[in-house]
Amino acid sequence: MSSSSPGLRRSLGLFELMIMGVILVQPTAPMPPFGAMSAGAHGHVVTIVLVAMVAMLLTAISYGRMARVYPQAGSAYTYVAREIHPAMGYLTGWSMLLDYVVNPLICVIWSSRQMMDFFPAIPFPAWALFFALLFTWMNLRGIRTTARTNEVLAGLMGVVIIWMIVASIRYLSAQPSVDLVKPFYDPALFSWRSLSNGASIAVLTYIGFDGLSTLSEEVKDPRRNILLGMVGTCLVIGILSAVEVYVAQLVWPASEPYPSIDTAYVHVAGRAGGHILFTVLGATLVVATIGSGMGGMLAGARLLYGMGRDGALPKSFFGYIEPSRRVPSRNVMAIGALCLVGAFVMSYQVGAELLNFGALIGFMGVNASSLLHYWVRKGERHWSHLFVPVLGVVVCLYLWLSLSWVAKIAGVSWMVIGLVYGAWRTKGFQRDLVSFEVPEEA
Repeated sequence: MSSSSPGLRRSLGLFELMIMGVILVQPTAPMPPFGAMSAGAHGHVVTIVLVAMVAMLLTAISYGRMARVYPQAGSAYTYVAREIHPAMGYLTGWSMLLDYVVNPLICVIWSSRQMMDFFPAIPFPAWALFFALLFTWMNLRGIRTTARTNEVLAGLMGVVIIWMIVASIRYLSAQPSVDLVKPFYDPALFSWRSLSNGASIAVLTYIGFDGLSTLSEEVKDPRRNILLGMVGTCLVIGILSAVEVYVAQLVWPASEPYPSIDTAYVHVAGRAGGHILFTVLGATLVVATIGSGMGGMLAGARLLYGMGRDGALPKSFFGYIEPSRRVPSRNVMAIGALCLVGAFVMSYQVGAELLNFGALIGFMGVNASSLLHYWVRKGERHWSHLFVPVLGVVVCLYLWLSLSWVAKIAGVSWMVIGLVYGAWRTKGFQRDLVSFEVPEEA
């Protein structure tokens, strides 16, 4: 009698997959970086959100196609390492590691700035210390949000978004004149340089959609639905984000300075809907950001653990698991310390750009991998196998080059460290280095 181990049940249809994608990215995604995007693009937030959406749609198609080839891997590292070169895959993995370190950092910064708006008597350093310790403590305790909690939070976000849009329409209807075109194009503030810089920040709005590529074993007809789910998620988030920032830019034109760039959207909500909406929206975003920061720290700690366990990093430190709670406690504390230090030396805008520095490298790698696999190796000469990945690489490269010089210097320094370390570990990349994939539970 043969025995077989149980497998995952294919229960997710396309609609359920897209709902999961929207929850993963968060329907309020453009609200925390709104001020940074507006400052970078001199207004024109709607335009840059749509430009970033084009880049993400192209990348989502390439991700979906590569998920067909490697249905269980679901990582930019794997695609690049197997289709291009292991050394390039290593550098892609190293760049993506930057995302998992910076993500909780910018969550600490944003949450601290928002709480200062609620309690101005308490200074930023106190809030930064509080949130860095909170994220660290919750991960050391092994506390995780459930799927039900995420669904409830997403529902609450939906209610607040509708409230914000309705309040904005009521506010605008009472104004003597409103220029409906300026959020797309304002001749007094427009420049290609600022538009490019803003679009490079707007990529942050879509970060997380690639997580759907890890669900291949739980999706009905994964060869079709993973691709459509990722594209659909980017499209829904893009349209929803465009509406959210459009009404905000109308309520608070870019020519007027914000009380705080980091929490600009919450101040816009206060103008549109008064103190109650200001408080409710701010509190909702703080809760959502705490969830994102916890998740980012968890993923980063487990990624470092995998690297330490397999010998890519010193095993005695990074490969350690705390026996009682079974968590990589030293990695959690290391990331917590980096978050605390980073909150004092980095702005939210620079942190967001640094996160996108690593993400855009990964996205370029995925597009290039799709081109090599389908057009070059398999000889599938359909125009989409050439046009989509090439345009995806070009647009992502353009956005990557448009990042601020501060972010590029910090990002390149990170990549140089990774390159030197990888070359040392592999004797000039003469042998393989272990995978930098994120464990599925993260």
